Amino acid sequence: MFYDRYEAGQKLASALKNYKSKNDVIILAIPRGGVVVGFEVTKALGVPLDIVVARKIGAPGNAEFAIGAVSEKGDIILNEESISEYQISRDYIKKEAKNQRQEVKRRLAEYRGGKEPANLKDKIVIIVDDGIATGASIKAAISSVKADAPKKVILAVPVAPPDTIEELKKEVNKVVCLEAPETFFAVGQFYQIFDQTSDEEVKEILKTAQK
Repeated sequence: MFYDRYEAGQKLASALKNYKSKNDVIILAIPRGGVVVGFEVTKALGVPLDIVVARKIGAPGNAEFAIGAVSEKGDIILNEESISEYQISRDYIKKEAKNQRQEVKRRLAEYRGGKEPANLKDKIVIIVDDGIATGASIKAAISSVKADAPKKVILAVPVAPPDTIEELKKEVNKVVCLEAPETFFAVGQFYQIFDQTSDEEVKEILKTAQK
């Protein structure tokens, strides 16, 4: 469906062309992979790029399956249905949430380098990622962004499952999703190249975007 995150970002930018050069628009990318996509969008639209950090809480023995997530502000959003179905203990959730909070703090310090986060008040905020599976991390990111009183929150991703998109439409003003295939196992299956993005790449991209 997409060659790599750069191509996905360019295609996503085309779908967001109505926001080009608007001075009240800001792109917030979710690290790490979302920053690559977000950079292509910010280049094409000529608007600022910043990050919003959220970390999923993975199920025991399957870290990729999210049973919840931690937001940038430390809030925890849980999928009670999955927790109940898999009989996941509260002790496990508490421990994992603590680990992910620490990782959120680490990433914020690493990527922002002491700089203040962007002021989102009365802005049109476009949250960008390289794709969505369960939507747990995105919900945490949306929660964090809404707390800063933006004018609008738009979610823009290359690919996500249809049911997740329908669920997320309730959380934001608008969802832009290029592809919503019924058969969905993981975001990586829709990319030819889906290498892990490093901390160094994220920092380099953010530095270039600020210039």
